[in-house]
Formats: sequence, structure tokens, C-alpha cells
Amino acid sequence: MSTTPDTAPPQLLRAYPSGVTLVRRSARGAASAPEKVTIAEIEEWLLHGATLESEMLLLLEAFIWHMIAAGLPIDRTTLHITTLHPQLLGFGWNWRRGDGFCDELKVEHRASETDSFKRNTIARVIETRQCLRRNPQLPEAQAEFPIMAELAEAGIHEYVAMPMGGGEYRHIITFATTRESGFTETEISQVTHLLRLFSLHVERHIAARIAENALNAYLGTVAGVKVLAGSIQRGSGESIRSIIWVSDLRGFTDLSARLTGAEMIMVLNAYFETLAGAVLSNGGEVLKFMGDGLLAVFPIGADNQAKAAAQAALKAAEQAVKGLEQLNAQKPPPLNLINGWHPLRSGIALHEGEVFFGNIGAPDRLDFTVIGSAVNEASRVEALHKTLHRGILMTEAVAQHLDVPLDNLGDHELRGVATPLAIFSPARS
Repeated sequence: MSTTPDTAPPQLLRAYPSGVTLVRRSARGAASAPEKVTIAEIEEWLLHGATLESEMLLLLEAFIWHMIAAGLPIDRTTLHITTLHPQLLGFGWNWRRGDGFCDELKVEHRASETDSFKRNTIARVIETRQCLRRNPQLPEAQAEFPIMAELAEAGIHEYVAMPMGGGEYRHIITFATTRESGFTETEISQVTHLLRLFSLHVERHIAARIAENALNAYLGTVAGVKVLAGSIQRGSGESIRSIIWVSDLRGFTDLSARLTGAEMIMVLNAYFETLAGAVLSNGGEVLKFMGDGLLAVFPIGADNQAKAAAQAALKAAEQAVKGLEQLNAQKPPPLNLINGWHPLRSGIALHEGEVFFGNIGAPDRLDFTVIGSAVNEASRVEALHKTLHRGILMTEAVAQHLDVPLDNLGDHELRGVATPLAIFSPARS
């Protein structure tokens, strides 16, 4: 059974270094495999039964317990894979026989810059592409790799790290045993033989993970899931009710004229990191970056959680405004090297309505986005920032769900909208 880090008892959470985060945990234990199997039966399972495991976490756990059921003296296993992701170096899986847990981890790029990583066995195997075997109990092993002292304290008498796969993405798997005599050559040969089949499953799962990472990064989580689920035909999609967020950067044209292209990219990255970070951290979905514009939604859902969606959208907008104020005041690198980029200000509009969320475009070039009159109305409301000079504007459709002080800025006619809309803004203190 899998559990998330939030549901796992605090005393059962292992300590991981900076840049490494626990994603989830499985604790099925020995139930992952039969009580007793042969190496030949593991091969048969890898050819057939293992294909039914839909998650790498569960597959690795089952593979380890199958090997234990075959008599292999494994007490500790880790799997490390690199991936294609703008923020992550890769993923890892840690298993310990002592507690029976198998943890899935995500590893940020910054983890590779730490001394603990550079002096780790994983970095050595990635560099040399050679199998590494050490007895952690020996002082020379501990002097070579700091992790050996930790392994020795845990009673490990042999540690083996093996490269898997080839090409651009490097994968490493490690095994360790507390048996004083370590692994026999026959056992190492058996493990190596099984890894030839297991590595095919790793490549299959990693290919799927890379596709998921790329789609989520460029389309957003909701759209990425839909595309992977097969919703890729032009015109396919669904109508959803949402709080719609439309925003743009004030003074973008003037800023673009004064800054170089490279400088403008750095400014936009810092700006969008602030705004998109606020949207995502409050449960919204970023759909599109359009020059200096941002389109996002806070889905209301089938259970009509309009109040919750409106509150989340307003919280995100206020967080974004404060984030830009901090950015302007702190001038962090590399923005501190650019002249004339601040202050950055954003106009954010919130509106509620029915939108069509789906595939639009040419047969060979599709986009996953939202369209509908509500999106157009939200865009028109955003344009009112130029005359109303408020950082956050919202329509009455959103305001009616909020229990916070608001200023009524009156009814405003919007281009292309038949009826004037009442516009509100968070009350000024």
C-alpha cells in the first residue's frame, strides 16, 4: 500500500539531504512477491507479470522482494535515474529491509553541486560507468566515500553500485548486504543477469516519466494529464466553470525597448516565477504565457466550490502583488546586474465563467487552452487597469463569493461585451 509523506508518521520519515525531497512511500513489504521463487521464475515475472506494475516505486519494491524470495541477501537498495526536467536532476528510490519501506524521491539540480553528491559513489559510477564494490567496514572505504561510515554503522559488509542503461540518461542501482562474507560471485552474476531485464522496465517507466515532465512543464498539470490519457484529437475537450485569471506586465512595451533580449528574458522569468508560483501554490492551473501575459484558471469543480475557488484566486493575486513588491525591493541576482528593469507591476483580472478547455489548432500543431466569452470578458477587465490604476480587479461574479472588504469601482462598459460589468478591487487600507 502506498502512502504520501503527509500521511506517513513523522517518526518513520527518513532524513534526506538538501535538494532531495520525499515524494511518496510504499510499505507493501514481503507481500510484494511470493514467499519463495527461483531466479528463472523472476525472469518469467520480469517478462510478463512486472509489466502490470504501473509505477516505478511499486515495480522496484516488488523486484527487490522477488530477489529476497530467491535467497539473495539484500538489505539495502537504491535506484537513481536522471531525467529531462527544467528543475529536477532526476528521481531516486530507496529501500531498506529493516523497516520495509520503499521511498520515491525527487532530486533537484542543485543537489549535484553539493560536496556530499560529488564525493558519493553515485557520482563516481556516473563518471566511470564501471561497477563499484566496497566493504564499508574498511577504513580506506570510509576515507574514499563518506557514506561508507553510515553504511558500516548500519551493519553493511558489502556495497555494490552498478550502472544501468546508456545514452544520455544515466541510471545507477545499488545493493548492500549485512552478511559478513558479502555477496558471492554467483549472486553478483545472478543480480547482473536479472538487471538486463529489469533495466528494460526502468527505461519504459523513465520514458513515460520524461513525457509526463515535459507535458506538465509546457502545458500544465491538468492539460498534461489529459494529453497523456489520450485526449489529443483536435476539438476534443470539456466545458468547465472556473475563476479565470488574466494578467499582464504594466509598461512592457517601454521595458522591451530599453532592455536587450537577454535582459528581457531574465526579467520575464523572474516576473512569471512570482506570478505563476502564486497561482500554482494556491491550487490554480497556469494555462499559457502570452508575451507578458498570463492565463490561468481556478476550477470550481462539479461540487460547485465557487467560494473556495474565488478565495484561492484572490489569495494568489495578493500573493503575486506582494511577491513583486519584494522582487522590486530586493533586486536579486541576476536582476541586480540589469539597469532600469524595476519597478515591476502587474495588472491582474479575475472573472468567473464557463470556458471550453480542450484542443484547438491545425491538424499538425495543436494547443491545449481555454476559450469562451468569459475568457474574452476577463481580458477586457484586465485592460481597465490602465484607467482604474488598481493592481487587482474582479467582476461581481467573483466578488459575490468573497467575505473580505472590497471597493466597488462602478459599472464599466467593456469592448465586445453587451452589458456593463460591475468591477471591484480589494479595499484600500
